[in-house]
Amino acid sequence: MAIGETEYLEQRLDDQINWYDKKSSANQTAYKRLRLIEIIAAAAIPLLAGYSQKSEYVGMAIGVIGLIVAVLAGIVSLYRFQENWTEYRAAAESLKQEKYLFLVRAEPYNGDQSFELLVQRVEALLKSETTGWVQALRAAGAADKSEREHLGEVAGRKTGIKS
Repeated sequence: MAIGETEYLEQRLDDQINWYDKKSSANQTAYKRLRLIEIIAAAAIPLLAGYSQKSEYVGMAIGVIGLIVAVLAGIVSLYRFQENWTEYRAAAESLKQEKYLFLVRAEPYNGDQSFELLVQRVEALLKSETTGWVQALRAAGAADKSEREHLGEVAGRKTGIKS
């Protein structure tokens, strides 16, 4: 069963544009919030260091804040908020561009097969985005495995146990 232009534009293209737009905004918000907290916490460490000799609690607070900074940096890196934000934004904007070129029948959508061309180009964009996402996951998994192996070797050297 074939679907028409209106159904494709509303059910597929607009749905994908909205999804990428929402994901981009969510990742942008998460990235900026976490980085802001990280920056403020990191800036507080030297300020508190000036008071560290007056109270042992200040030294403990510096340690806790340092831990928070490290955890936040790890979270930002692990979840790739900045990369996801920009990739999702680029995908949403590319899809919007294709949609508007099609709606006004601008090049390359000014021929007889404009709807078929739209579908091909949109689906190619979506496939490319999915392929890029899968490759990024594989690369992250390989890097994680490499890091775990390295940590195992370091731990083995320190304890004398071979991995």
